Amino acid sequence: MLLTNLIEGYLSYCKDIKLLNNHTIKAYKIDLRQFCHYFDKECIEAITSTKLESYISVLHRKYKPRTVRRKLASIKAFFHYLEYKDLIRINPFSKLSIKFRDPINLPKTIPLSTIEAILKAAYNEKTMGATDKRREDSIRDIAMLELLFATGIRISELCSLTPKDVDLNNHIILIHGKGMKERMIQIENSDTLNALQSYYKHFQDAIVNCNRFFANKKGTALSDQSARRIIRRYSDLASVSQHITPHMFRHTFATSLMDAGVDIRYIQELLGHSSLSVTQIYTHVSMSKQKEILATKHPRNQFNI
Repeated sequence: MLLTNLIEGYLSYCKDIKLLNNHTIKAYKIDLRQFCHYFDKECIEAITSTKLESYISVLHRKYKPRTVRRKLASIKAFFHYLEYKDLIRINPFSKLSIKFRDPINLPKTIPLSTIEAILKAAYNEKTMGATDKRREDSIRDIAMLELLFATGIRISELCSLTPKDVDLNNHIILIHGKGMKERMIQIENSDTLNALQSYYKHFQDAIVNCNRFFANKKGTALSDQSARRIIRRYSDLASVSQHITPHMFRHTFATSLMDAGVDIRYIQELLGHSSLSVTQIYTHVSMSKQKEILATKHPRNQFNI
């Protein structure tokens, strides 16, 4: 059978039988059509392990390891389907040993002085904002910024918080993380707690109306994009040239704890990582900080021999 027909059959199987979401099917379609174009009407049985190796080499020349890994996962899943349906006698992937050496991409953090400047800009807006609306909105914005830095919460987790998830009496936030995994984080900073309490007092009706803790005055839930715009707004007000994203607050939270000597397993639990290996990326960041300290602060650097 032609490769094109087999791919169309596989995509239908993914949609109707495996019930994969549209985003995943779209990614499969892109990867498999690229694969089909490379082999150009070749019979499926003619695609051997050797030919796959040549295709993998082409991918490595064009894409970063992470992208190559994803494209190969799409193709590998396709061949498993063909094997399951007895549409091929031999799966060429069974004779392949594929290894990746991904570059270590250190997470981007925000200097603590920058976070302080952004928070100051938000607090200034609360008292000196040009309009009543800006002053009111700043109450919510301060609560959001304080919580991002206090907990290392993902922006998607923050926007999905419900009123029941935030226990201001006992200073506890219940976070619903990836894979329906829950974790609880204490709010121990008094400024953060005051910001959350002030926000709840002023926005209580809107919070109840949309059943989300972070809401607009219109009574609708705060979206990820709105949260990003809020961060950009206060970055501009604080004259911060660095592009700041919500996830950078999470990275800064983790690296600050790592630099303070907090055990990595506690940081793993606070971030909601299912695997310690994911959290270990912050060890590399801490080592880079160690390098900077030893290069600039060690007394041996001052010796004149």
